[in-house]
Amino acid sequence: MLDSLKTRLKNSDSAAGRRLFYLLKFIRGLEVPVYKPIHGFFYLLHKMLTGAIATLVRVLYWTPLFKSQLANTPGKLYLYCGMPLLLGPLKMTMGDGCRLSGQTTISGRASGAKKPELVIGNNVGISWQNEIFVGDRIEIGDNVRLAVKVRLVGYPGHPIDPVARARGESDSDDQVGTIRIENDVWLAAGVTVMGDVTIGTGTIVATGSVVTRDLPPGVLAGGVPAKVIKPLELPSENNNG
Repeated sequence: MLDSLKTRLKNSDSAAGRRLFYLLKFIRGLEVPVYKPIHGFFYLLHKMLTGAIATLVRVLYWTPLFKSQLANTPGKLYLYCGMPLLLGPLKMTMGDGCRLSGQTTISGRASGAKKPELVIGNNVGISWQNEIFVGDRIEIGDNVRLAVKVRLVGYPGHPIDPVARARGESDSDDQVGTIRIENDVWLAAGVTVMGDVTIGTGTIVATGSVVTRDLPPGVLAGGVPAKVIKPLELPSENNNG
């Protein structure tokens, strides 16, 4: 409605209509002077208040609600930006010291005979807009990092047969695959991991890659489909001591 009024005034043949249009445009562009010490103080005050409110909501509301859906009770869970979207049947366990964005979708396949299971280890970081689709089982090891917009696709959701797909039938069991991400893996932004894939300990997968087959431990991999680029020089246990 407002857009159509704006268009009519802008294209009006009358002087009054055009004057009203320019008056409204002038009002839209009004600004107040910026006094950095004063407005900077109010900015800090705004950040403190909104941060305090967000912390209270996170601690008293979002985190207990999410933990109620887990099969265990992990310690030191840092859940930020709300609560993940949980879809379908799913058994979830999570280790201690994890960080999880509320802008995450976790879905369990509803058409299987067995309840899907998601196992997350200790000290795992799952960033915003991750999508985790559990077909039968997804295992995420300790110290794993999932960057923004990572997708773990354990089931496709639709059958291959177009007639069955048009009828709204679900995917078949042979389209479902387990995903295993071993300890210390880092999946960079936009990585997709398909079913029946294991990513070995300490491996890093480059941005935008699609992992369709197993990757060995301790390598840098990338591409579509992802291939080993080079081995990584990982510190040995002796050097850590």
